[in-house]
Amino acid sequence: MEKSSSFCRHPEVLWAQRSDKVYLTISLPDAKDITVKCEPQGLFSFSAMGVQGESFDFSLELFGKIVPEGCKTNVGLRNIICSIMKEEKGWWKRLLKTEEKPAPYIKVDWNKWCDEDEEEPNSDLVSDDDDAMYVGQDDESSDDEGLLYLPDLEKARGN
Repeated sequence: MEKSSSFCRHPEVLWAQRSDKVYLTISLPDAKDITVKCEPQGLFSFSAMGVQGESFDFSLELFGKIVPEGCKTNVGLRNIICSIMKEEKGWWKRLLKTEEKPAPYIKVDWNKWCDEDEEEPNSDLVSDDDDAMYVGQDDESSDDEGLLYLPDLEKARGN
């Protein structure tokens, strides 16, 4: 067992992308001393202090080059959302440069995820009310959709 891992913990990181940006949502409630660094070759570094004074810090070597001036950090109560601007528009095959499986604390953010073909031209996602658009889109149950079309269903049934 290595002892060193207790000094530095990894918060959970959720990621999603648009053709021009990558969104990282770092789950770290009430974090202090947040430092985010974006370097052009695609290096993203994050560090912060947790509530109990423990330090969280990690670096990611991202799949492509980024624009440091276009990186914004939005600190919320429960998490920190970093929006990272890609140097070139286009969809990344994965978040990180390495082809190895990403660390277990890095997960896809399915709430913010959107596929290439359903990207809205002007979606700029950092505000929270955008989330409403994605909720339940991939849900197996189509109950909600059913409600929307009830009148037509009645007609179709000939009631």
